[in-house]
This record gives sequence, structure tokens and C-alpha cells, in this order.
Amino acid sequence: MIFVVSLLVFLMLIAAIAASVFRDLISAVIAAALVSLVAAILFYFLQAPDVAMAEAAIGAALTAAIFIIAIRRTKRFEE
Repeated sequence: MIFVVSLLVFLMLIAAIAASVFRDLISAVIAAALVSLVAAILFYFLQAPDVAMAEAAIGAALTAAIFIIAIRRTKRFEE
């Protein structure tokens, strides 16, 4: 159990660093959504399923969808 949690925390850190490093905005949003999804899994392991469901629905899905819609309406790359 501790190995799985450590692996998830490591994955979360890598995704957070990737989200801040990516220059492509869509890739950064996907990495940020991965951070939220891993946080939802960690909340589930901490026996907080209601918080996990809210984090997965709002943090990973809805926020990522809103960001992707906003990015698609603007330019994706800097000039």
C-alpha cells in the first residue's frame, strides 16, 4: 500500500513539473488534469470517496474541459 501511494505521489510530482514546463497549452492542461486525477485516487486511498469523486469530476474533468475549450478559441502557440 505504501509503495502504491509513493508511486502515485511521484507521478503527481512529475505531472505537475511537466504541466509547468510544457510550452504547448493543451499538453499543459492534460498534465494538470493528470495531477487532479492522481489527487482523486489518493483521496480515495485516504478513505474520502466523496472528496475523491468531487476532485475527479470538477478538478480533472470539468476544469480540463473548460481550459481546452478556451484554448481552442484562442491561438495555441506563442508567436
